[in-house]
Amino acid sequence: MQRPVWTPSPERVAAANLTRFIATVNERWKLAIDDYAGLHAFSVEQPERFWLAVWDFCGVRSEQRGERVLEDGDRMPGARWFPQARLNFAENLLWRDDDATAVIGLSEDGSRRVLTFAELRVLVGRLAHAMRESGVGVGDRVAGFIPNVPEAVAAMLAAASIGAVWSCCSPELGVDAVVDRLGQIAPALLVTADGYRYGGRTFPLLDKAAAIAGRISSIRKTVVVPVLASEPALASLGDACTFGQFIAPYDAGPIAFAHLPFDHPVFVLFSSGTTGRAKCIIHGAGGAILENLKAHALQYDVRPGDCVYWWTATGWVVWNFMIFALGRGAGIVLYDGSPTYPTTDAILRHAAAERATFVRLTPGYVDLLAKAGRTPARSLDFRALRTMIVASSPFGASGYDYLYENVKRDIHLASPSGGTDPLASLVSANPIGSVFAGEIQAAALGLATRVFDDAGNAVVGKAGELVVCRPFPSLPIGFFGDPGGERFRDTYFRPYANVWRHGDWAQMTERGGFVIFGRSDATLNARGIRIGTAEIYHQLAGMPEIVASVAVAQDWEGDTRVVLFVQLPPQIRLDRALDEGIRARLRENLSPRHVPARIIAVPDIPRTTTGKVSEIAVHSAIHGRPVRNRDALANPESLAHFAPQRLPEIAL
Repeated sequence: MQRPVWTPSPERVAAANLTRFIATVNERWKLAIDDYAGLHAFSVEQPERFWLAVWDFCGVRSEQRGERVLEDGDRMPGARWFPQARLNFAENLLWRDDDATAVIGLSEDGSRRVLTFAELRVLVGRLAHAMRESGVGVGDRVAGFIPNVPEAVAAMLAAASIGAVWSCCSPELGVDAVVDRLGQIAPALLVTADGYRYGGRTFPLLDKAAAIAGRISSIRKTVVVPVLASEPALASLGDACTFGQFIAPYDAGPIAFAHLPFDHPVFVLFSSGTTGRAKCIIHGAGGAILENLKAHALQYDVRPGDCVYWWTATGWVVWNFMIFALGRGAGIVLYDGSPTYPTTDAILRHAAAERATFVRLTPGYVDLLAKAGRTPARSLDFRALRTMIVASSPFGASGYDYLYENVKRDIHLASPSGGTDPLASLVSANPIGSVFAGEIQAAALGLATRVFDDAGNAVVGKAGELVVCRPFPSLPIGFFGDPGGERFRDTYFRPYANVWRHGDWAQMTERGGFVIFGRSDATLNARGIRIGTAEIYHQLAGMPEIVASVAVAQDWEGDTRVVLFVQLPPQIRLDRALDEGIRARLRENLSPRHVPARIIAVPDIPRTTTGKVSEIAVHSAIHGRPVRNRDALANPESLAHFAPQRLPEIAL
């Protein structure tokens, strides 16, 4: 029987937000819930009571809430939450107005900037005034093309305060990829920077920003944040000014928050764009607030005064998740730079120096630390750290072992999974429950998350499609440019009617936890059996000879076969011994079906700008098909290594 790798102490359970929340629910409705499973059952069986309790516990601010919590609760899509409510997104993140730290901005050049909550409110107020005077109004789009600096947070909050919609692309994207995304939503204002830093290098942005503004006719003004130079040259940008010039005419004063319906749009987020034109996913303010304040308070146990560090880029949904810590009265750490510069463990060094209570990493980064032999606990002080989450792709058991042995033994280590589409984790953390290596703890509160087989039956202990069976507040409003909603329904609500199909291949365990094997559209079919690529990657992550890997299905003689590509260190070559070692490891630790037909070494593997291996791009490349939106890849030049003419090993 598997043993937990961590169990919270009785003192920690007693102090958790979740324990207090259970007590309030029990008192309010005369219940006797005594654990997470009981609370989760209540949250999906009595959603109106649960979300009402979340609203009150998290202190959601509104001009009015109204009597009704849920209308058409049997429809998905189509359910309406708090239909009478009027609120403002930014007001719910800016309720503090004191000298506590709100934002810490770190940069590769060693600089550190701090904004208190009072200073952040002043900055947001001046920005909001400037945006209004520039003609930005309710429903207009404000676009970011900006690194992870404090001005990005302030610009997003300012846009939301006046009822505008924020959308952002990370600055490493190419011009075509940015225009493909932002051009669909016709932004009125562009907030950018003169450049950014990454890996010890500087990357100018003004030429790219000028090209973007020139190709998107709706952009009326461009605001430039000085990052590389104090006085950037803006002559090529047309109607442009620096951030300081933009807000200079406007003094500090009360923020005139626009109170709008619960489902008024606040974000447009973009899908990865590696399978076609990026989808523009519209998220409503109320659902975003309710879901993500719940997540920070109850799943991650974030408290006022905490220091929260989500390492992320601005165009990634993780950045949007991060900012909700402000709504819990906690400060956030921003970092403009590479997680491995100047040392591999740079993120953990920041976390220790800032006395972070919460840190988010990625499985790839943890694997990198382990293979580099880093033992940060020997030299860094993590006494303040209570919670660590590792997410963005499946996280294997070996990663849990590494972090508990080399960072801190007494931390709540979790690996929630969800993402851009629901603006939520569908499976998440339980701060009062035990942690089992390689297993996500539970379905997220308020989400009826299940695993379906091909016939649409809920299964336990078997792999299948990850689904949500009942409406939830942060379900997207729809897609921009899809007025009839047909593309939206086809994306998430086929083939299961009235059920959200997330697109992950997963398994629910007997104890109510979850294992994610990878994207279901990237799941391999090996001689009639579906297997998840993440299982293969977890095994190979334990081999020091392998830097990275990608497994795809190749069309072969009227069927398919699995081809594995491996990236090796410069001093290692794929000889017969290594090939046989890989095969033996997969055969013995997984099954003979997991052993690929071919193993091929390549110098680089395509990744998205969020660091995920792009299996779909590799699949297209090896079949000689165009890779759509290659600008969405961080390293599109790597595709050349997968051209069929370069790979005689896979030629038919």
